[in-house]
Amino acid sequence: QVRLVESGGGLVQAGGSLRLSCAASGATFSNLATAWFRQAPGKEREFVVWWSDGRTSYRDSVLGRFLISRDNAKNTVYLQLNRLKPEDTAVYYCAARYGSPGFSVREYRYWGQGTQVTVSS
Repeated sequence: QVRLVESGGGLVQAGGSLRLSCAASGATFSNLATAWFRQAPGKEREFVVWWSDGRTSYRDSVLGRFLISRDNAKNTVYLQLNRLKPEDTAVYYCAARYGSPGFSVREYRYWGQGTQVTVSS
């Protein structure tokens, strides 16, 4: 059973940075397509970025500000959030699946519990 655990969220002022972590057990990230999603209050969960076989794809609104990376030794995926804006406020979720990456929630089988990111103006 694949288990994902996120950490690293918090409260930050606009323009600040945070680094989110997603640690996996039960599988190695090198065999998985991995993604980050986020869900703001009252809104649907939305795609942020995916990583698969060294390829990445970012949501337009975070391109150039967010960066996904992976530490194979720690079996952990990171999401570096830079130049944060109030509209980035959301619960951020790590997700994974075997096979090709996707952009929709329903394509991912494994999910973490989420970590809250709050950006104050």
